[in-house]
Parts: sequence; structure tokens; C-alpha cells
Amino acid sequence: MCLAVPGKVISLEKDGVGQVDYMGTTIVANFSLLPGIKTGDWVIIHAGFAISKLDRKEARKTLKLFQELEKLNPSE
Repeated sequence: MCLAVPGKVISLEKDGVGQVDYMGTTIVANFSLLPGIKTGDWVIIHAGFAISKLDRKEARKTLKLFQELEKLNPSE
């Protein structure tokens, strides 16, 4: 199963690769499938590629839902 967790673009390189803040974890992602992405944008990453751009409101709404789920089923 794959979860669509929003991540915020924190850096971009000229080669189309950059870093995304993924709920406090920084990961490397390829942005070649989404031309026009810029630092501060919210994206969905799958298999190392940014596959979808979200607006800020939708990203925050989704992250809030994940936080609520975590409260219902905390890690042991």
C-alpha cells in the first residue's frame, strides 16, 4: 500500500532533483515530471518522483488528517 503524504519542496537543483521536507524528514526527489515546481510548493512523491502538486490548503488538510489518525492509534 502506498500513502500520499504531502511534502514541502525545500531545495531545487538545476538537474531537476531537489529535497522535500516529508513530515520532518528530508528526502531527495526528482521533479522532472512536474515542470514549474519551485521552493515552497507542496508535492506528492512516489518512488522518488514528484507526481502531483498540491495547494497549501489541501496539503495542510491532509497532514492534519494524518495527525488525527496517529492520535487514534499511537505507536507503542
